[in-house]
Amino acid sequence: MKQLLAITIISVIISSCNQPSYDTIIRNGMVYDGNGGEPFKGDIGINSDTIAFVGDLSKEKGRNEIDANGMAVSPGFINMLSWSPVTLLEDGNSQGDIRQGVTLEVFGEGESMGPLNPKMKEDMQGDQPLFKFNVDWNTLGEYMHSLGKRGISCNVASYVGATTIRTNIIGEDNRDPTAAEMDSMKALVKQAMEEGALGVGTSLIYPPAFFAKTAELIELCKAAAPYGGGYISHMRSEGNKIHEAVEELITIAKEAGVHGEIYHLKVAGVDNIKKMDSVIRRVERARNEGIDIAANMYTYIAGATGMTASMPPSLQDGGFGKLWERLQNPTIRKEMIKAMKTNAADWENLYYGAGSPERVLLLGFRKNSLSKFIGKNLAEAAKMMNTTPEDAAIDLIIQDSSRVDVAYFMMDEENVKKQIALPWVSFGSDAGSMAPEGNFLKQSTHPRAYGNFARVIGHYVRDEKVLSLQKAIQKLSNVAAHSLNISKRGELKVGNYADVLVFDPAKVKDNATFEKPHQYATGMIDVLVNGVQVLKNGEHTNAKPGRFVKGAGVRKM
Repeated sequence: MKQLLAITIISVIISSCNQPSYDTIIRNGMVYDGNGGEPFKGDIGINSDTIAFVGDLSKEKGRNEIDANGMAVSPGFINMLSWSPVTLLEDGNSQGDIRQGVTLEVFGEGESMGPLNPKMKEDMQGDQPLFKFNVDWNTLGEYMHSLGKRGISCNVASYVGATTIRTNIIGEDNRDPTAAEMDSMKALVKQAMEEGALGVGTSLIYPPAFFAKTAELIELCKAAAPYGGGYISHMRSEGNKIHEAVEELITIAKEAGVHGEIYHLKVAGVDNIKKMDSVIRRVERARNEGIDIAANMYTYIAGATGMTASMPPSLQDGGFGKLWERLQNPTIRKEMIKAMKTNAADWENLYYGAGSPERVLLLGFRKNSLSKFIGKNLAEAAKMMNTTPEDAAIDLIIQDSSRVDVAYFMMDEENVKKQIALPWVSFGSDAGSMAPEGNFLKQSTHPRAYGNFARVIGHYVRDEKVLSLQKAIQKLSNVAAHSLNISKRGELKVGNYADVLVFDPAKVKDNATFEKPHQYATGMIDVLVNGVQVLKNGEHTNAKPGRFVKGAGVRKM
């Protein structure tokens, strides 16, 4: 009997020794932990959604094993400026970004998916020219949870948009809030923060955001500050008045006591290229003074937005519908054409900043009848329409009943390289995560939608040698996580969530171009989100383990 018991005990011990110790082991990779130091050869052990071990696991077994020999292993990348709130409703696989290693999409550049009042909700439900979805939420938090329930491959987070807050209470008119309205706006910010928002986001060149004064923005940020929220902004100017715009951002961050972040850092316009050095010096002086300022960027010399960004905000008072009506008034039309040709001092004229109509590329329309202009520059479209570029721009807006999506070539490549090397700069695509199929192919897009992050690794690290791979990974992950004030992400560390990448640094490449933007990046081999493999040997698994990543959310006392 004793002999039988002994044999049983030995069998149990042997059996337990043969049992896998980890759900997943990533073996033999060059580990870049996200802190910017030298990589080391090692293994990553993952249990459930968490990194359980970093080091030597040669004597351990995993239920799932990934051989990363010769590959880089890093934290998942963070897209600091994602326009995927709707594209993820269309396709939760987030293929365009997942194939670049993006495991967290951050929303909220001025506009957010809540809070919605009844009219905003009705407008959102009715204004769906391409992607159809049911608006089954009211608040920002309800939208984020709704997205998770629908199923997404990536994690998501969001700032609450100051434009959305303003529209909810004031509408789209050019006026200051009353004291009561200001209290209501702050209450909506507070609600969003308690739901998990990251802070307040603005886009100040676009009406009605343009109408908000600095004091209003400070008050909104003060409502977010007790929850650890930050302030992130497409500044009031990225061209002629960029120095004043940077001062405003620094002032808001300082007065509200919050982290300040510049969306898509750039100096735009042919006459402003030389201003980048002084912008960098001003940010670094603020940082040295203890003001927490950082920035993010995309890795291209062209930005993308609407044709209406070539038109003065004063003529957009009341929203796009009012602008559309005004453009059909012959007198106002003449005024608009004159304004488009003017180097404006009091608003951001992107048409003038581009330098010529040849540097304005048409990307998307609502009406199929206008699709023949997609991929043409404005000068080419004007020739096809037998009119001037300015008249063509106005006619296309009227005919399409939309702002008309365009790319403006306004930046300098040497400035892009200079920004990429800055230790306080992270990265954001300023685009939706798409796929080269279905409804996505009914419009063009900026190549940054498919290539922004791969371009950092492939072009600027490997080809241009602007910075080291370990520093690039640090900026793509850890620097971004710090700016967002989120925990347990952005670093390969025991106890952190297992957002992990395996990729070949020698093969990572952005393939999307302005002529053919709908092309996946290549070189990313395996992507895990919360411990689940969503990319396996370069192919999407259709897994959807993505979650709503909330802000700090704890009121400081």
